[in-house]
Amino acid sequence: MRFLIVLLLIPLLITPAFAQTNSQTLPTEKGTLDVKLSYDKIIPGQETKLNIDFINPQTKKIQEHIDYTITVSKDGESVFGPIPLTHTSIGSVKIPVEFVDEGVYSVEFGIEGILFQPIPLEKVSFEVAVGESYAQPIEIPKDNNDNGCLIATAAFGSELAPQVQQLREIRDSKLLQTESGKLFMSSFNDFYYSFSPAISDYERENSIFKEAVKIAITPMLSTLSIMTLAEGDSESEVLGLGLSVIALNIGMYVGIPIFGILKIYQFKRK
Repeated sequence: MRFLIVLLLIPLLITPAFAQTNSQTLPTEKGTLDVKLSYDKIIPGQETKLNIDFINPQTKKIQEHIDYTITVSKDGESVFGPIPLTHTSIGSVKIPVEFVDEGVYSVEFGIEGILFQPIPLEKVSFEVAVGESYAQPIEIPKDNNDNGCLIATAAFGSELAPQVQQLREIRDSKLLQTESGKLFMSSFNDFYYSFSPAISDYERENSIFKEAVKIAITPMLSTLSIMTLAEGDSESEVLGLGLSVIALNIGMYVGIPIFGILKIYQFKRK
């Protein structure tokens, strides 16, 4: 029984933990690379790990073999770096930095090489707010048509995976063709993109977690096929089938585990 309770609580425990992560993605000056900077809540005077991913803007995947430098400054004065030109073979690095006090810091990257080939220096700079009075919102994509299915893409390994294509097709040809669907996607994206970048990153780092996510979302993907029955521009059909899918998933992910726990509890009492 304890084991089943833990399984039921895992999603509730994971989501808030990942939702704390701040994430920003910006292109370099000439758009050669996208640089993603993410970090957990910063406490002044304590060391914080900055997670950096160098992303190929065409493939949207992490670009291997990057030569870079980094400088962290506040009010024009350096508090970390600049470090010597450094190479990352995997295209992702974690750098510990101590933010001494509250304020707005500048984190600047210089990119000078890709795949062992030198390139003219390209820079990108981030602003990092430290302290509640300087708090900044988590970056959330604005254009619903371009948002990616981050968790599913990381779980199945490619944007071209059939499962990811199914999600994109349902979104574009069904939900976004109706007013109720657009309203749902707008609200859903505000919630989803507050934690999905961090979860998808962890999927790429931890194969066991990746497989667990794949197993967990597969039943949901199966129920979403119901949405293909709706006429693309039929408000009532999209709304009705959408509510049915939501109810079905609540039953699978909440109702069935609770029912199982109650049955086991009754059996043990007898």
